[in-house]
Amino acid sequence: MIVVAKLKAQEGKEATLEAALRDMVKKVASEEETEAYTLHKSSKDPVLFMFYEKYKNADALKFHSATPHFKALFATIQPMLAEPPDIEMYKELAALDRP
Repeated sequence: MIVVAKLKAQEGKEATLEAALRDMVKKVASEEETEAYTLHKSSKDPVLFMFYEKYKNADALKFHSATPHFKALFATIQPMLAEPPDIEMYKELAALDRP
């Protein structure tokens, strides 16, 4: 199960949002069934961030969404966002996996 989440910071709040999102990556590391959780920043738009998330299954995503650190993140970043997050779900069709 793949999730792509795009978050747009308010002008001037990019660094604070980035710090909160980087901290979230550290916290998600403890979630055993989260297979990938990578944070990206747009090279064209410095206020646009994107998470690429890969979960073992729907239960793993449900677990992630119910964690205290997930709930705390959204409470923390809400005032920093220029607009609601854009969250899309995908089904993986093909992948290149390297060790």
